[in-house]
Formats: sequence, C-alpha cells, structure tokens
Amino acid sequence: MELTWLAIIASLCMGIGAVLVFVFAVKKDYFRNLEDTKYQVFWSDVEELVDLPAKKTGEQQQTDKEQEDEDSDETRH
Repeated sequence: MELTWLAIIASLCMGIGAVLVFVFAVKKDYFRNLEDTKYQVFWSDVEELVDLPAKKTGEQQQTDKEQEDEDSDETRH
C-alpha cells in the first residue's frame, strides 16, 4: 500500500512539474513564431541538399580529369 501512495505522489509531482514548465514557457513567450522556426529547419535541410551535388560535381570533375590523364598516359606508351 505504501508503494501505491508513493507512485501516486510521484505522478502528481511530475504532473505539477509539467504544468509549471508549460506556464513558464508561455510567460517567457517561447511559443511565438512557431511557423518561422519550422521554415528555418526546413530551409537548412534544403541548403544541405543543394550544396551536396555542387560538392559532388567538383569531386567528380577532379576524378574525371585524373581518369583522362591516366588514359592519355596509356595511349602514349
């Protein structure tokens, strides 16, 4: 029976704590401009996707140039 009361008290404390954190966040205005935050996260992902092919293309061009150099060396010999 003691464990039951302990569990009830612990759950009430956690619930009250969650409510207090929520009230604190509302008072500090943490829930404003949620849409802007969503788009900031979205655009950072898009920028990574846009930059990735550019880097890959640069590496691919270097690899192609090295391959051409090797091919030209083989044809000379």
